[in-house]
Amino acid sequence: MNRQERKVVGASAIGTAFEWYDFFLYGALVPVIGSKFFGEYSESAQTVFALLTFAAGFIVRPLGAVVFARLTDQVGRKVVFLITLILMGVSTVAVGLLPTSEQIGILAPILLVTCRILQGLAVSGEFGAAVTYVSEYAPPRARGYFVGWLTGTTALAFSLSVAVQLVVEGIVGTGSYNEWGWRIPFLIAVVPLALSVWIRASLHESPLFQQMKANNGTAKAPLREAFSSRARVRMIVIVFIMASAQAFIGYVSTVYMLTVMKTNLGIDSFTVNAMYLVVMLAGFFLCIGACRLSDRVGRRPVIFAGLGLAAVLMFPLVDSINSTANPELARAQDQTSVTLAADPSTCSFQFNPAGTAAFTSDCDVAREALQSNSVLFDRVDTAGGPTTVTVGDTTVTASPTFEDDLLGVLTAAGYPIDGSTQAILIEGVGDLFDARILAVMGLLLFLVLFAQMAQGPASVTMVEVFPTRIRATALSLPYQLGVCFFGGLLPATMVAIGAEVGSFTTALWYPVIAMGLGVLVLYFTLPETHGVDLAAVTIKGDTAPVPEPTLQER
Repeated sequence: MNRQERKVVGASAIGTAFEWYDFFLYGALVPVIGSKFFGEYSESAQTVFALLTFAAGFIVRPLGAVVFARLTDQVGRKVVFLITLILMGVSTVAVGLLPTSEQIGILAPILLVTCRILQGLAVSGEFGAAVTYVSEYAPPRARGYFVGWLTGTTALAFSLSVAVQLVVEGIVGTGSYNEWGWRIPFLIAVVPLALSVWIRASLHESPLFQQMKANNGTAKAPLREAFSSRARVRMIVIVFIMASAQAFIGYVSTVYMLTVMKTNLGIDSFTVNAMYLVVMLAGFFLCIGACRLSDRVGRRPVIFAGLGLAAVLMFPLVDSINSTANPELARAQDQTSVTLAADPSTCSFQFNPAGTAAFTSDCDVAREALQSNSVLFDRVDTAGGPTTVTVGDTTVTASPTFEDDLLGVLTAAGYPIDGSTQAILIEGVGDLFDARILAVMGLLLFLVLFAQMAQGPASVTMVEVFPTRIRATALSLPYQLGVCFFGGLLPATMVAIGAEVGSFTTALWYPVIAMGLGVLVLYFTLPETHGVDLAAVTIKGDTAPVPEPTLQER
């Protein structure tokens, strides 16, 4: 890279890292957010509601893509850079100032969702503008390498958000951190916000966009043009499938596993955060390497390898993480069968955002006791009769002391109900080199590697399949739709599936099957694009005419 190229990539990456830092702060604080804003619900419900609020930032991303991508294609890449950056910073600081549900009731989660919506709008505009801007500056044969520095900031920002939390928790103590210290990482976002705005304000507009604008070639209605022919619609659908497939492994390897390790595997928050700090920092460089590799061997082989390996190895990797991170719990899960038998009419769907349901039936009490202690169980529906839980050869029947009796039997069966556990624990820097800690980080790193192999080259491909005048709009909408429905909703969906069926590992079938189908479809439809001249990109089979500029536009 020459000096100008380094400035473009560096300034873009710093701003993007800040936006994703803000976005991921929430994901890494799901258990705390759940207790502060949904404290009146059960622990399982708190987690799902917190994840659904996390998903709110994704649900609005298609809307943000339409609004900001249009501006990107009509006004310029740099302007959108600054708008989205400021919007993200303000909404993030606001989260740190929100009162909890204990203080203002239902208004607290409403305000939280509002902030998440603003963050979602901001980050949706960031992706299209940033990846388009950097790609249009990059030389064709090194475009993947350039974009890799930008896309990799997702992992870097995740690592940074975790690092800030660890430092703050270390300074104020775990008790104070859970009480009020969790606000600090949100509030200090104002510092990198100011720095990022200052750096991005010094950038020049993309040369391809400047040339297009000088020739009166900007699209008057980029969204309408993006859907103006069957060939363009077909390519948008292909990009949607690619975005969806890479979102599955991306959010399983980060938010879902981060949540599962803290809740289902009984690992303390500090230990999980410390491991993810290291793993996601490595993920940043893995993304750059994957994108660089795609410059040499092609985008398709790297994307397919990432998605295919993730689908094939998902179950063995997660099982290995479980058995290594908390062997006592894993041993109890493997050696003791647990069956919940109840009349299905007495088993409520446990997640009720309106707060109108009371989960007091014997079936609900049993499920909450089993789920909160990471017990894997089977469901058997009965026609009437009392609710029972069979643990190995012992059956516990519903009674006034049902929960206490059940916990006692689970303890006798080897479940670490009493709080004594062999879960991995990091108490100092030296513990990072413990064999079990290193093993778990290595297993997580495989998941993160597969995610970077899919996400990095996919981002470059999305730029390379659309022409300049509609590029940001045409790639942003399908990307944000895919990430919204199959990324943002993924953690909450999987946690809810696990809670209903009694096994968080069973929920892995959802992303595994989806990624397998994604690879199959993309193999027959996704074109190879590395090395193309962005100024000359056309869509195969596209017969839609390029609108001539009007007299007024001339």
